[in-house]
Amino acid sequence: MTTTEPWGPAPDGLDRPYWEGLLEGELRLQRCTGCSTWIWGPQAICGTCHGFDIGWETVEPVGTVYSWNRSWYPYMDEYADKLPYVTVLVELPHAGGRRVLGILTDDIDTNPEIGDPVVGVFEHTEGATWPLLRWRRTGTTEEGEQR
Repeated sequence: MTTTEPWGPAPDGLDRPYWEGLLEGELRLQRCTGCSTWIWGPQAICGTCHGFDIGWETVEPVGTVYSWNRSWYPYMDEYADKLPYVTVLVELPHAGGRRVLGILTDDIDTNPEIGDPVVGVFEHTEGATWPLLRWRRTGTTEEGEQR
């Protein structure tokens, strides 16, 4: 499958189950079947026990803001008309505290705070092959308005 987006599965296919999960509205992360260590980003070997028996598990896309950054530079052309945007590093309690990056979709004029609860939103842009995982603070609507 060829895409024009600068995102999607890596050429080696190691992260393909992650992207296929997003297509199905699921967040999938690797987990070692030998020692139960959660792994992110995708790896061919467990860094804890050095086992090769690594599977993919669905994780509830909820967590807390561990860190964040407001970007004024469009690192991808697709963001040129969306400046500024806020990137959050989200800690996932249902995945052993692993942390994943994503764009915050709600009111970016209000700074997120460390520990803010967030929920994953699966965004499928028209014409794109692969969806993206975005984050929204709980207590806001998908349009970014306070409830």
